[in-house]
Amino acid sequence: MRVEVIAMDKRKKHAFSVEMKSKEYIKTISVSNGPQEGVLFEGFLGELEELRMVEEVILEVKGSNGTLRIDLDEGELRKMLAKKKGASP
Repeated sequence: MRVEVIAMDKRKKHAFSVEMKSKEYIKTISVSNGPQEGVLFEGFLGELEELRMVEEVILEVKGSNGTLRIDLDEGELRKMLAKKKGASP
């Protein structure tokens, strides 16, 4: 299964994709038809096999059951990790 969202304005939004080897590894898919219009996708990537940057702009987390990709460059990732580290007590 593959879920993909394309960002309309890359400066403000980050695209992502989730590619699963089998629907067996999907726990929940929920699309609300209410006013919140929420979407939930949960599953099991399995044992982590690889974490890498693709073309310096995509963080890829590869597991034995599937792969998660997000449009996030290394600078943004480092900035967010530093921000979280600084917020810890």
